[in-house]
Amino acid sequence: MSVALLVLEDGRVFRGTPYGAVGETFGEMVFNTGMTGYQETLTDPSYARQIVAMTSPHIGNTGMNGEDPESARIQVAGYVVREPARVASNWRATGSLGSALRDQGVVGIAIPGTRALTRHLRDKGAMRAAIFSGSAAVAPGEDALLERVRQSPSMEGADLARDVSTSEPYVVRAQGEKRFTVAAVDLGIKAMTPYRMSERGCEVHVLPATSTAEDILALDPDGVFFSNGPGDPAAAGYAVDALRGVLDAGTPFFGICFGNQIFGRALGLGTYKLRFGHRGINQPVQDRTTGRVDVSAHNHGFAVDAPTDGPFDTPYGPAEVSHVNLNDGCVEGLRLLERPAFSVQYHPEAAAGPHDASGLFDRFRELMEGPR
Repeated sequence: MSVALLVLEDGRVFRGTPYGAVGETFGEMVFNTGMTGYQETLTDPSYARQIVAMTSPHIGNTGMNGEDPESARIQVAGYVVREPARVASNWRATGSLGSALRDQGVVGIAIPGTRALTRHLRDKGAMRAAIFSGSAAVAPGEDALLERVRQSPSMEGADLARDVSTSEPYVVRAQGEKRFTVAAVDLGIKAMTPYRMSERGCEVHVLPATSTAEDILALDPDGVFFSNGPGDPAAAGYAVDALRGVLDAGTPFFGICFGNQIFGRALGLGTYKLRFGHRGINQPVQDRTTGRVDVSAHNHGFAVDAPTDGPFDTPYGPAEVSHVNLNDGCVEGLRLLERPAFSVQYHPEAAAGPHDASGLFDRFRELMEGPR
């Protein structure tokens, strides 16, 4: 049987068998705690240049289908599972997960110790890693493989949004009567997000990540949206500059995930890398205004550094932290108090994930209905 190795930059090595394509791949080692939604996870552009380990032990049982992808291809750099399903069994399945990984050249590994890997990452933090399988795993020796991992690029300082963004604008039409025009900046957008807005009468113009404020405002939008995406927000100054132009114009704004981090930086706040990030569909987030707790879907390794003890000043008037994570207290949402702009760090489109936070799209619609 062919051998496969997962090599972490701190020298920890996990041995297993190849899953998906055979070869080698490098990326940041992270884990996802979702028990469902592996197809949405795999195709989420926010996972660019990341090797994702699934904590749920049995992966692939429902196969792959043409309805659930969040982008045109698998986005993860590599995939780690405990027990791949031997048979795909679902009425929507058009193929198996293993076949999809092989067809798209995604190198994976099946290891018996995904729990040990997860505990290691929770203790030591997310780190660079690589999967080697087939001849790539046996030829050079583990010391040489470890050195290659340590020479691979870090996620800190990585500008990845422009790599996964659309190259050309496109339009998602409103379902039913068109009520609003939304300019959505694609920093790694998931397909379900503009769909959720189209359900609410929005015609969504999806724009490349490097669109300027002039490009965005040329559409005369009723609202502007900044999407999720991969990489370090500190490396996406072009998006920060564009958003500042939108805020200067007073156009209603909504951001999620990476868009929340860009909003924070546009307000003059800093961002920082979390120890091991939030990735899964079971994160408790509290709305500090209402006290309501939503169980929500997350995929982020960076967070906004903002004061949580009350309103704070920004170039656009007072702002406040609107949501916090009940697991670790990190900032999960921001809002301006005197302008129509807010953001959250999680994924209200619920693909995959609970639908607790879907009302945030209604809140965006209400901002666009207000006085301009």
